[in-house]
Amino acid sequence: MIAQLTGLVAQVGPTSAVIEVGGFGIQAVCSPNTVAGLRVGQRATLATSLIVREDSLTLYGFASADEREFFELLLTATGVGPKLAQAALAVLSPDELRNAIATENLLQLCKVPGIGRKGAQRMVIELKDKINAVSHTEVPVPAVRSSAAWRAQVTQGLQGLGWSAKDAESACDEVDHLAHEDPQFNVAVLMRAALQSLARK
Repeated sequence: MIAQLTGLVAQVGPTSAVIEVGGFGIQAVCSPNTVAGLRVGQRATLATSLIVREDSLTLYGFASADEREFFELLLTATGVGPKLAQAALAVLSPDELRNAIATENLLQLCKVPGIGRKGAQRMVIELKDKINAVSHTEVPVPAVRSSAAWRAQVTQGLQGLGWSAKDAESACDEVDHLAHEDPQFNVAVLMRAALQSLARK
């Protein structure tokens, strides 16, 4: 089981990153939030989860151990696969998911693309008693550098999750005021706000 990667960031894409470890380039599938905190040539640490299928081995990377543990917890719910679990963590933070499940806030859970009311109800029933076992550990993400930079990252991330370029640009327009109101907002916060904007439409 590969639980963590530490090394130089060799490549960064909209939904994945390659970390060089001991001369090997290891690719990890990441949410746009996680990708936003990575820079090519810089050293990084990702908490990881290896998903084994009959025809594939896929490594998922996360900015914190809390995200990874919640990702693995979500996978224990009926009908939740890696892609849906990753989408949930792109829209809502672990604490927001924890709170939504604990308080049976179906409206909040339904903000995640791919989760309907029945799916949200099933998640609450199956995960409510398990959420306290998931720890709280956060890793800070770099703040926004410039409007052009964050818009490019958010747009690529949204397209990587399946939205059209037009929808991605529209979502960026919706959250642009946040970046101007507080320059300390990081790309992960803006990505989450953009996803929530799309979920409301």
